Amino acid sequence: MRADLDPLRLYSTFDFAEHRTLVAAVSGGSDSLALLFLTKSWLDRIAPDTKLVAVTVDHGLRPGSAAEAEEVAKIAARHRVAHRTMTWTGEKPKTGVPAAARLARYRLLAEAARLEGTDVILTGHTADDQAETVLMRSQRGTSDDDARGLAGMAPVTLFDGATWIVRPLLGTRRRALRDYLRGIGESWLDDPTNVNQLFERPRVRAALTGAEDGRVETALDMAAQVGEERLRLGDGAAALIRAHASLPGLIRLDPTFAGAETTTAVYALRILLGVAGGTPHLPDAARAAALFGRFGREFFCATLSRTALDARRDGIFLRREARNLPAPLTPADNAAWDGRFRLRVERPPSDALVAPLGSTQAKKAGIEGVNAPASLIRAAQATLPALWRGGECLGVLTAKSEPYGVSAMPIAAPWALFLPGFDLAPATAIAELIFAETPPAPPLRSHIGSKA
Repeated sequence: MRADLDPLRLYSTFDFAEHRTLVAAVSGGSDSLALLFLTKSWLDRIAPDTKLVAVTVDHGLRPGSAAEAEEVAKIAARHRVAHRTMTWTGEKPKTGVPAAARLARYRLLAEAARLEGTDVILTGHTADDQAETVLMRSQRGTSDDDARGLAGMAPVTLFDGATWIVRPLLGTRRRALRDYLRGIGESWLDDPTNVNQLFERPRVRAALTGAEDGRVETALDMAAQVGEERLRLGDGAAALIRAHASLPGLIRLDPTFAGAETTTAVYALRILLGVAGGTPHLPDAARAAALFGRFGREFFCATLSRTALDARRDGIFLRREARNLPAPLTPADNAAWDGRFRLRVERPPSDALVAPLGSTQAKKAGIEGVNAPASLIRAAQATLPALWRGGECLGVLTAKSEPYGVSAMPIAAPWALFLPGFDLAPATAIAELIFAETPPAPPLRSHIGSKA
């Protein structure tokens, strides 16, 4: 076996010692089959008692997909690997199919992992996939957001706050994996979707196939460099959040935040704006930088990404603006509310609804002992989720289980679904600030360090 495909090297940065089961996402393509066989070889050598489960997601988007899943099951059986097929059921979207299919795939893989009692999913993303990702993002523009995206895929990503997506093959070229499969006498399935040039990735993949002009290597070098920069920026933002931010009912930044180093402070501000507003993406970098440039020089009010910002003498205050709050809804377990909370439901009254507390009820809430203007505290409280029944407010929903069986756990909105390892430091600082669940430790030997 080639030295660069030695499983002991490929898996050297990961730590699965606490896991009795690992799930491998296997479509039947060359990358995922190589992942399966390399992972099995590695486990046979270092952890033979660890169960490996191959999971195939059948999206049901084209004829033959079910037969392909059955073929993967046969391959897994020949190699004495457990197999499970997860099927994407229900109506499929007419537009945005690749993104919807990607999200469905991860949801089904996470469900399979839960069924198998693990929180680790191994995927076969390769160096070629990484280069394609970087090149696609670089072609879309050069804004600060796109610059962060040039880090590409992280070796580990937390999905939906609970399941780690692990990519052991990010440094390995596809041709090497195919040579490996040929060497062990295995063939693979070819998914026609991967060459359908109606979609962006197949077009980029076709342009890079056989390319010897250094574009792949340049893209991989860029990803490594930007990844390190993103880690450092995240570490700095986390330090600023811990040093300057507090949560007296709404996020408060100490006035000294205005004197922080600009690049890191603007990033921290964008994170806080996204969290306060419950938005899945960080707000525009240029607009956030313009706001930061006014701190310490003037007192003002502004809104950005659903967040109301009040810069005052005694602090900079961030809260969810009162517009476009969710309509009343029946509480459902694990449902996201306004991008800021996740509901936990045990036994709610049959006619109960979750809706914003509102200004009238907020005026009745106590604000004693809080170091912030009373008007801002009430404005922030008015946007919190509350349980209502027959026009009567039963109380604000908190992270603790309420008498009526419904609670609301704060979430860090920008990373509620996907938390790349690059961003674990600021996400952890935010979780501490808003009393959300802290992200679990990633399955890395050096924790997140400089390798996430």
